[in-house]
Amino acid sequence: MNKTLVVYGSSTGTCQTIAEKIAGLLGADIIDVNALTTDKLNDYQNLLLGTSTWGAGEMQDDWYDGVKVLKSADLAGKTIALFGCGDCESYCDTFVGGMGELYECIKDCGAKFVGQTATDGYTFDASDAVVEGKFVGLVLDEVNEDNKTDDRINAWIEEIKSSL
Repeated sequence: MNKTLVVYGSSTGTCQTIAEKIAGLLGADIIDVNALTTDKLNDYQNLLLGTSTWGAGEMQDDWYDGVKVLKSADLAGKTIALFGCGDCESYCDTFVGGMGELYECIKDCGAKFVGQTATDGYTFDASDAVVEGKFVGLVLDEVNEDNKTDDRINAWIEEIKSSL
């Protein structure tokens, strides 16, 4: 596995906890998006980017500056996997929209995206994180389906590990 960095934006700690689990399972480095720099990005081949969803399907606030860092870096040839936290009951019409917004901001950066997941097993009305019938990354709902989190993370890591 190439050198991997897990980057997260978290307001309540949920996405941070998820990021820590993922980084621990992969033996990857981890950083809060607030500490992200172009120089830091240059040190890694693989980037796993995680955001929670706020408001009407928006990225966690710190990601707006994080996206500027990502856009100023040369991400061509890197491998990127996304993960996102959402609430399928209270926000069923904008479920994990933050991850979709993050994807839209960087989808044309020249990186290879891996880790798309099926929408099967999720209950929601609409999501900007669904592209061509799949979520653009790993989707977790710690509010309503925390009992599924570990299995979803483990399955996702097994799926993406060979690409990292």
